[in-house]
Amino acid sequence: MSEARSRLLATATRIFYAEGLHSVGIDRIVAEAKVTRATLYRHFPSKDDLVVAYLQGVHEMEREGLGKALTSGLPADEVLRAVAGSIADGIRSAQFRGCAFLNAVAEYPDPAHPVHRAVLDHREWFLRTVTDLLAQVGENPPEPAGRHFVMLRDGAMVAGCLSDPAEVCETFLREVDELLRHRLDPAG
Repeated sequence: MSEARSRLLATATRIFYAEGLHSVGIDRIVAEAKVTRATLYRHFPSKDDLVVAYLQGVHEMEREGLGKALTSGLPADEVLRAVAGSIADGIRSAQFRGCAFLNAVAEYPDPAHPVHRAVLDHREWFLRTVTDLLAQVGENPPEPAGRHFVMLRDGAMVAGCLSDPAEVCETFLREVDELLRHRLDPAG
């Protein structure tokens, strides 16, 4: 990746996450990345292409983080607890401003738009990964539990912006633990 492209993505990532996608103009990104408009358009033919690249970068960071948990050698239920712990750590961080993907889909509601599609692709990957892990925990079909985990995560991400992050994380982690306990002992 060229230095200019890297600077553009780093700048866009910082500003898009902090301030939103539609509210940030190309001129500001060009100025803060210290590149020309022509350089931006050489790497990203449109602002939408830059937004998709930003989301793909966030996806790759999350994929790497989850990959570390997946290769940790821990049992699947502990991997899921580690994933939930990482989500909670993000919510508690000083720069937390919600889920980049939920924020993006709120600004791009058209399901056919490339930004919306990037969000759906990420969510499908996350749901599939969580569901695959849940298949290793307990005997019941893992799909409902996977959707439950993702909904708990989504709720925590939204509530983390609206309420006390410590309380939100406590509730989120407790509910993930309950979900896993129920998978391990459905009768209990």
